[in-house]
Amino acid sequence: MSAPLPGRTLADLDGDVLAHCARYLCARDVTSLAMACRPLHAAAYCDAVWYRLYREQWPFLQVPRGALGMRELYIQRNTEVRQMKFVDPTSCIYKLHPAESTPSHLMLDRNSVWFSQGPIAKRLGLGWLDMELVEAYRSHSARVTCMRLFPLIDTPLFRSDAHTNEKALVTSSTDRTVRLYWKGHLRCYKGHSGPVTALADKLLGDGEFKVLATGGEDCTVRLWSMNTRAKKHPLVSTLHGHEKSLSLLSVSWHKSSLLVSSSKDTKVKVWDTMAPPSSVSSSCVGRTYLNSSGPPIAIKCYESLCYIAAGSEVTAIDLRTMKKVSVLALGDQRIFSCEMMPSEWLICTGIKDKALLWDIRKSQELANTVAELHSDGPVTLLHLDPYKVVTGGPCDDQVHVWETQTGHLVNTLSCNNPVKSAGRSTLSAMAVDGCRIVTTGRSTEGSLLHYQDFLRSSVPAALPGEEVSKFWGPQEYDDEGTDDDD
Repeated sequence: MSAPLPGRTLADLDGDVLAHCARYLCARDVTSLAMACRPLHAAAYCDAVWYRLYREQWPFLQVPRGALGMRELYIQRNTEVRQMKFVDPTSCIYKLHPAESTPSHLMLDRNSVWFSQGPIAKRLGLGWLDMELVEAYRSHSARVTCMRLFPLIDTPLFRSDAHTNEKALVTSSTDRTVRLYWKGHLRCYKGHSGPVTALADKLLGDGEFKVLATGGEDCTVRLWSMNTRAKKHPLVSTLHGHEKSLSLLSVSWHKSSLLVSSSKDTKVKVWDTMAPPSSVSSSCVGRTYLNSSGPPIAIKCYESLCYIAAGSEVTAIDLRTMKKVSVLALGDQRIFSCEMMPSEWLICTGIKDKALLWDIRKSQELANTVAELHSDGPVTLLHLDPYKVVTGGPCDDQVHVWETQTGHLVNTLSCNNPVKSAGRSTLSAMAVDGCRIVTTGRSTEGSLLHYQDFLRSSVPAALPGEEVSKFWGPQEYDDEGTDDDD
């Protein structure tokens, strides 16, 4: 924003000037600006500002006339778009050769779709009405086991400020290696003596020193420097202590040097990865045991807590004391998938015929679930955000979208080719980003990826019957800070 006019302070800006500035600001920026002082608060919430934001975001829509103010109209439209409450999304299909394997490890980020097929990782570019293959990474000699996207600026492939917002792909494989890719550039990390089974969800460390953590069937956690440009010796240290193959790795929120690792025998360890190399044997600063009937399938760190789903339980562990804070037990119900949003006090678990949405502030009993989201088979695919829950599974060729706050079904999306579909397909992977979703499945014609974007949709979906979900009373949530996301 330019400097205030001569003789006027920033607080003297009126709604017209701020509306002009809104051309360059998103809704979140305007809301943040409103916190500066009372005059700016009044100006930022005037209709002129939100009219400009509405027109910039959805120029093809006529601004409706009604009782709602422009800010309320913007929030309502933004919420409906993010909840995918429409039947006319922008849609495109990418078909794979019938002989190719079904894609897995599906990711959606900005204008790219990432997935793996056996030992090959691929990136598709998103156009207006199509997807095209941009890159195929064939450096692995065996199946890809995990994929992550990390900011390019935190990796040794970063060269120019022009690429600050780019992301690099990291893959692990049963060929015992880890690969780092970005636009034709490649780094290889070798050191595991067995298949690599886990990649940390974030890079460890603050500032310029970044470390990648990997785990494998050799029962070790390896730490790799992301700062050195040397092609040799990127291995920082090897952490020993697990007795079974590593399942999941997650970086603590309250201290970026702490790494949480869990293995197939449900043992959980916390490591101080900034400990000197000579003190590797003492770098384990905490340990516990989940006492679960199955291996870990999901992990999420938030503040000083770590949530781990395994068997039929979701356990919250305080990383400062390694004590179990709470245990969400589903009895004899095996958990097939789990998504956690601790900032909103919500956990969603997929089981054999439904997904269960939980408020973790309440007593952890089946009778205290927020909602039951029913399914025709096991819910193996889940997405959870403040606006919606998206569920899917291998027994269905559709995904279902539910309101997060109520558990009401708001839409059902087909994963088949909408133009031509020869028989029923099986859903194998799903990725959701805001108002966009990409799914992959297989039919008699082979595998395909179906991308749908609801940003410019205009035809509302008919509301399904409320009998498809079970809801126990209104929930109280504070929507401040989520309604205004751009």
